[in-house]
Amino acid sequence: MPPTLDVSAYQNLLQSFLREDLGSGDITTETTVSPAQRARGEVIAKAPLVLAGIELFAEVFRILDPATTVEIIFRDAEELIPGQIPARVNSTARALLSGERVALNLLQRLSGVATLTRQFVRAVAGTGAEILDTRKTTPGLRALEKYAVRVGGGRNHRKDLGEAVLIKENHIRLAGGVDAALLAAQAAQGRASWIEIEVTNLDELRAALAHGPDIILLDNMSPALVRQAVEQVRAHNSPRKIRTEASGGITIANVREFAEAGVDWISVGALTHSAPAVDLSFEIEPCS
Repeated sequence: MPPTLDVSAYQNLLQSFLREDLGSGDITTETTVSPAQRARGEVIAKAPLVLAGIELFAEVFRILDPATTVEIIFRDAEELIPGQIPARVNSTARALLSGERVALNLLQRLSGVATLTRQFVRAVAGTGAEILDTRKTTPGLRALEKYAVRVGGGRNHRKDLGEAVLIKENHIRLAGGVDAALLAAQAAQGRASWIEIEVTNLDELRAALAHGPDIILLDNMSPALVRQAVEQVRAHNSPRKIRTEASGGITIANVREFAEAGVDWISVGALTHSAPAVDLSFEIEPCS
């Protein structure tokens, strides 16, 4: 079942986006288009994509003109081919022109994240591995980009630093090693949703296993080394399962190799930091 989005929770964010773009006012539209003119706009897919953010797209125009009506033809998580129209908007011409860029930028960005995520999810289908995002998100857009990952079929990792313990290379160095970091992290029991540690070789892995973290992140390892690490974790798993996660250097071309190595999770920063915006256009015509 596709995820849902409470658009009302993003009113302030959308309004801030509009303030940024409108500045002191849309002087081009205000001087060339009558306030009484009404118009209709169609969103058109120019490339294959997974739709994400269509309700936010519509809400931008409702903010500018509460009398706006929107016909949503395709919903988030649906796949479109070139030429398909996910939504039509009827509003004042001024609202359509002034809101077009914000609405389209957001829809293109979120649909790009969902589209790339769907590609990764399909690449590991049947292996049992899940595709996760990271905190490599656009400041101010994290919740929406993580929503788009879910739309694409992925799973969210930590939403913020307060959710869980994730001990990375710099933490280990500053704490004085794997043992010291994991011993200190026990103080977070009850506060953190889970305790996870990053390891880069089998020696660090063995040290981590002695402390029984919830998750071990296998960072920048080859698929062959990941397979060895997973086998060691499985041999150690008793009575409680320690999950494994692979990250670093993972692309759409090699992600299946990592999945077939047996990891539970594969985290991919590119889902949010490198997803290209999809190609959509917004064509506006006057109402007769």
